[in-house]
Amino acid sequence: MGFKFFLLFEKFLMVMPKKLRKSFFVLLANMAYYLSSRYRNIGYINLDFIYEDTISQEKKKEIIKYSFKNLLLNFLHLMELRHMSKEELEKKVTIKNIEVVHKAHKEGKAIIYVTSHYCAWELGAAAIGNSVESVHAIFKKMKNLDYQNWVLESRSKFSNKSLEKSNVIKPLIKLVKNKEASGILIDTAINQREGVEVDFLGKRVHQSATPAYLARKYNAAIIPATIKTDDEENYILTFFDEIVVQRSDDEKEDIKRATQLQADWLTKLIFDEPKFWFWIHRRFKSNYPQIYKKKS
Repeated sequence: MGFKFFLLFEKFLMVMPKKLRKSFFVLLANMAYYLSSRYRNIGYINLDFIYEDTISQEKKKEIIKYSFKNLLLNFLHLMELRHMSKEELEKKVTIKNIEVVHKAHKEGKAIIYVTSHYCAWELGAAAIGNSVESVHAIFKKMKNLDYQNWVLESRSKFSNKSLEKSNVIKPLIKLVKNKEASGILIDTAINQREGVEVDFLGKRVHQSATPAYLARKYNAAIIPATIKTDDEENYILTFFDEIVVQRSDDEKEDIKRATQLQADWLTKLIFDEPKFWFWIHRRFKSNYPQIYKKKS
C-alpha cells in the first residue's frame, strides 16, 4: 500500500513545474539535516577526522547541508530519468574527454569505470549509458524490494544494467572477457579482508582491489569518471586518463599501486570541491570504528 502511494506521489510530482519540484526536494533536504541527528553527526565526525581545525565549523555545516541536498537531488534525478528522453539527457549533460574511452575501445579493451558518490552520480551513470556504452553497475541489495526494483528500473532507462554485490566477481570476469563495460564505486567502506590498504584523504583505509585485479588479469582499462555542476541544471561528465596497471613479477604490488592511483584521483577530486562528496556515510568505519562512537 505504501509503495503504491509513493508511485501516485511520483506522478503528482512529475506534473509539477520543474522549479517547484526541485524546491520540494531541497526543502526535504533541509528538513533531513535538522531531523536526522545520526547522519548529521556522521558528517561532522568525517569532516573533523579529515580536516580537524583547518576549516571552520561554518564551512563544515555548509558541506554537510549540501550532502543532504545532493542526496535528495540524486533521488530527484532517479525520478526524472524515468520520464526523460535521450535528447533531454544529452542536452543536460555535456561529456568531456571522451577520447580516452575511444582509445581504450580502439585497443580492444573492456572498460572498468571507477567512480564515487560525488555530485550527480545517478545522472552521470545514465549519461554514460545514453551516449557512450551500456554499463553494468554494482549495487547493494536493499531491504525494500519494491523500492529496489523502482531504482533499478530508473537506472536501466538508458541501457545500463545492474549487478548485485554479493558473488559479483564471476559476472564481472565474464563482462571483461566479453569486452563489456562495468562501473564500480570505490568510495564505500569495505571489510579489511576484501581490499588493499591505501592512503585516502590522508588516512590509511582499505579500498576495493577489484578494478585493478580485473584490469591486470584481463587487460581491461580503468577509466575514472565523475560529474559536476555549477548551477544544478547543467552538468559536465568528465572521463580521466586511463589508470594503467603494471604487470611485473609482483602481482600484489601491481594491484596495490593501481588501487592507490585510484585513491589519489578521488582524493584530489574531493579536496578540490569537498561539498560534492557524500560525507554522511561511515566511510572510515572498517579502519577507524572508534571515531563513530564519539557521537550517537
